[in-house]
Amino acid sequence: MNPKIAIRNETDADVGAITDVTVAAFKSLEISHHTEQFIVAALRAANALTVSLVAEVDGRVVGHIAFSPVAISDGTRNWYGLGPVSVLPEYQRQGIGKALVQEGLSRLKTMDAQGCCLVGHPDYYRKFGFRNTPELVLEGVPQEFFFALSFDGHIPHGNVTFHDGFKAEG
Repeated sequence: MNPKIAIRNETDADVGAITDVTVAAFKSLEISHHTEQFIVAALRAANALTVSLVAEVDGRVVGHIAFSPVAISDGTRNWYGLGPVSVLPEYQRQGIGKALVQEGLSRLKTMDAQGCCLVGHPDYYRKFGFRNTPELVLEGVPQEFFFALSFDGHIPHGNVTFHDGFKAEG
């Protein structure tokens, strides 16, 4: 099945559906602390969702992606963190996550962002151009799970700090 996917900005009316999608997407993931829905809510409450997109199939929200600012210890600005990205389990492996990532990165570039980083699965994010970069470190995360993508060819040097919303637990 290859569903017709519509990607758009989230609206206030989508908040409940985004929470449901996020909970369902991470429910069976063993590496998850199952706090992703709280992270999205905390980022939204702090007005830190720079880009927040939903994927719809037949008018139903089936996916969501969030991008928020990160701080880099060398003072580099205009870098963003990707995550969480969520797709309902029954819609996974159909290109929805890929479409969300591509559209989100495209929107960051049009905002003159300098780059994006994330914590994720090594095999998935490389296809978007993300690479492990020894110049950037996220404390407490093994290097093989931390990825960066520079939009201007410059990789900053330093420690990355995600928004405090990523500490949300409920």
